[in-house]
Amino acid sequence: MIKLICFVRRKPGMAADEFHRYWREEHGPLVARTRSGQHALRYEQNHRVRGDDDGDGYDGVTIQWFASVDDFYASIREDDYAEIAADIEKFLDASRLEFVLTEEPDVIFDRL
Repeated sequence: MIKLICFVRRKPGMAADEFHRYWREEHGPLVARTRSGQHALRYEQNHRVRGDDDGDGYDGVTIQWFASVDDFYASIREDDYAEIAADIEKFLDASRLEFVLTEEPDVIFDRL
């Protein structure tokens, strides 16, 4: 299992409530309906806790799960990935995205 973990910040000047609404109601469904999004096994949006806004920090984390690194790269090579990339510019500070592609985790403990 491969995960793309991306730390996101809203576009400058965008209100936090509008950012979170757009991310949930517009961007998420867009990713889900594209061929690009179909390469992911799971797509998570982890929104910052309301009221815990430090001004310049992250607004959330997205995690996309893929069966392989090849599946991740296939997703961004799809023609309709351009729709996702264009949508990102509408609500994210794309110049400040930070991400990492990870392998299976080393679980130290699990109390779930």
